[in-house]
Amino acid sequence: MATLLIKRAQVVATMNDAQQELTDASIFIRDHVIQAVGPSDTLPDTADRVIDARGHVVIPGLINTHHHMVQSLTKAVPVSQNAELFAWLKGLYPIWAGLTPEMVRVSTQVAMAELLLSGCTTTSDHLYIYPNGVRLDDSIDGARAIGMRFVATRGSMSVGESQGGLPPDHVVEKEDAILKDTQRLIETYHDDSFGAMLNVSVAPCSPFSVSQDLMRVSAELARSHGVRLHTHLAENDHDLAYSQAHFNCTPTQYAAELGWVGEDVWHAHCVKLDDEGISLFAATRTGVAHCPCSNMRLASGIAPIRKMVDAGVPVGLGVDGSASNDAAHLLNEARQAMLLARVGRAMQAPEIRDGRTFLGCDLGPAEMTPRDALRLGTRGSATVLGRARDIGQITPGYCADLALFKMDTLGFAGGAVHDPVGALLLCASAQANHVVVNGRVVVDAGHLTTVDLPVLVEQHNRLAVQLVRSAGA
Repeated sequence: MATLLIKRAQVVATMNDAQQELTDASIFIRDHVIQAVGPSDTLPDTADRVIDARGHVVIPGLINTHHHMVQSLTKAVPVSQNAELFAWLKGLYPIWAGLTPEMVRVSTQVAMAELLLSGCTTTSDHLYIYPNGVRLDDSIDGARAIGMRFVATRGSMSVGESQGGLPPDHVVEKEDAILKDTQRLIETYHDDSFGAMLNVSVAPCSPFSVSQDLMRVSAELARSHGVRLHTHLAENDHDLAYSQAHFNCTPTQYAAELGWVGEDVWHAHCVKLDDEGISLFAATRTGVAHCPCSNMRLASGIAPIRKMVDAGVPVGLGVDGSASNDAAHLLNEARQAMLLARVGRAMQAPEIRDGRTFLGCDLGPAEMTPRDALRLGTRGSATVLGRARDIGQITPGYCADLALFKMDTLGFAGGAVHDPVGALLLCASAQANHVVVNGRVVVDAGHLTTVDLPVLVEQHNRLAVQLVRSAGA
């Protein structure tokens, strides 16, 4: 059995139940599992592979709960640079109609490479458009080659413009075909075992692109196979207006009526989730994928994350689509979650506590601390994806998913000497120096070990130009 030793880390931020941060600590790994964590002098000092972690902060591998990886082909496309969600989608649907299986495989690997280098070890992806023979299998093939833990969600769109939906008719699918393919994918690929590298989830895209019938039947299909459910909800004001106009209800009521609440469900964004929705999600343990950069990029708003967390809603982090973020750096996403929460609180009305008046700016900094943000991207995200039993913390018996960040760099100068863990979130977002997924070193001294990155980037850029030009955009 192969062994790996992470030796003499400056700090190991375990994210365990006690929130321990261990100094001069080591981590001993056998095969895929963490065997021991503790003071370096108490652990073995040899292994099949030893990584000298002096001057590094080690954290659990970050976990991305929401993404659209094919959109890495359309980063910064001018047609949608300055648009809100609905206009942004309308500008991009005609381009994505040209996607091919090769484009899906390559863009998946590019997106995953970007995530891995940011310290992310597990990612979800929401592929909901299937033109030109594209299948979710193409994403799965890409993930297997790069070595990332993957939650592949079978997205779908079935209601086109002629039926009152947002997408053009030529990019939607028949609902019976959607359900048949979804069942095929679950039966072919889904692994619910401890430490699984691949899960499949059921993910009709949004209230404005699928029917209520498809939502109901998809939930039934998912639960009959014991897999999770995922969709977009309450992302911006147009999203709210659509639900009111077409279903005569709020997004909260929409989700509840269709059976889309419970521990097996997570919703992306929820920027406009009302108090009723927060209470319902807390009571049912319905998860939320918080995507702060995308929410800012598309001017969707500031999600009430502190209110959600305090109420008991499971909340994780997501980078969202590459074209609504133009980056897939999950450590930076955690940083932005922290900063946006503070700004959002500062914008609220003053509060009177014990006869004293506190302005928003007085209360904002405590809205989210660096460690709060790190917890969202690890423990929180693991819970949202139904993986709290095996990933999201550095604890014996958990999967060996780790990210190591080098602290003696320019970006951390003057910060890491005071609080290395805090500096990780407060200072400029760094690339990981080493990343371990399931006991395998996939980023080694800042370099991906599983793909030839320059070749991959060249291929991806060629396909990106081809895709956009073919649409005349």
